[in-house]
Amino acid sequence: LKTLEGHTDWVRSVAWSKDGSKLASGSDDNTLRLWEAASGRALKTLEGHWNWVRSVAWSPEGANLVTGSDDNTLRVWEAASGRALKTLEGHTDSVWSVAWSPDGRQLASGSADQTVRLWEASRGDALRTLEGHWLAVTSVAWSPDGAKLASGSYDHTLRVWEAASGRVLKTLEGHTDWVWSAAWSPDGAHLASGSSDNTIRIWEAASGRVLKTLEGHLGVVTSVAWLGANRLASSSADGSIRIWDAESGRCLLTLWQLPENGWLAIRDDLRFIGNEQGKRYLMFSSGWALYPPSAFPELEIA
Repeated sequence: LKTLEGHTDWVRSVAWSKDGSKLASGSDDNTLRLWEAASGRALKTLEGHWNWVRSVAWSPEGANLVTGSDDNTLRVWEAASGRALKTLEGHTDSVWSVAWSPDGRQLASGSADQTVRLWEASRGDALRTLEGHWLAVTSVAWSPDGAKLASGSYDHTLRVWEAASGRVLKTLEGHTDWVWSAAWSPDGAHLASGSSDNTIRIWEAASGRVLKTLEGHLGVVTSVAWLGANRLASSSADGSIRIWDAESGRCLLTLWQLPENGWLAIRDDLRFIGNEQGKRYLMFSSGWALYPPSAFPELEIA
C-alpha cells in the first residue's frame, strides 16, 4: 500500500487511468496531480484552475483528462505533457462532477447551478443543458452504451436522462438526504447510489424501482463503484470502505485505514485481517473494559 503526499489541501477526487498505471487527484489546493501508481511517485502537477478542483476523469483511451472546479469551469488536459487543451465555460456555479462518454466524444458535467451539461469533447462546444433537478447536481455517470446519463443531486433524487435528446426518462426517489454518487452496473441494468442518509441503494434502471437498500455505514456514503456484475464498493465519511454482494445486499468486507499506514478489515464471517500497525488498534469491549486481541487466543486474526 502507498500514501501519496504532495497536495497542500483536501483531496476531493481521485481516478485511475484505464491501464491502472497512473492515478489523478484533484484538490482544494486548486491543482490536479498525476501519480505513478506502483511507486507513488508524483509525475506532474497541472495548474490552471483558480479554485478547488472537485472532480477528475480520464478519457476512455487514457490520453486526456477532464476536471471540474469551483471556478465554474471544466478543463481538458493532455496527460503526457500536462498541458491544458481547453477551458469549457457555461456553468454559473461550481462544477461538482465530470464524466467522459464511453466513446470519448462527449463530456458530461454536473453543477451547483442545478444543471447537467453535455459538451463535444474535441472542440469543447456546449451541446445541451439538462434541467430538472432543483438543487446542486453532485454526480453524473454515463450508461455503458452511452445512450443514457444518470445524475444525483442534493434534492435527494437520481435522474436518468436520454443523452441524445436531454429528455428525463426516470426520476428515482427513495433516499432521504443528499445523493453524493451514482454508478451504472457493467451491463447497464442497474444503478447504485450513495447518500448522506448513510445508505447505498441499488435500482433497476429501466423501471426506477429500488431493489436493495444496503445499510451499515455510520456516515455519509461519498462514493460507490461496481466491481464486476455482482460486487459493489462504497466509501464513507465513517472512515471505512465496504465491499457488498449486490444481489443479496450482504456486506462481505469492511476495511479501515488507520494511522502509521495501518489497516484492518473484518469479513462477513467475523474473521479479522490486518497488518501489524492496524492490529494495534483492534480492541474488544466488555462493559466498560477494553481487551486486546491477545486476550482471546481462540480468535482468528490473519
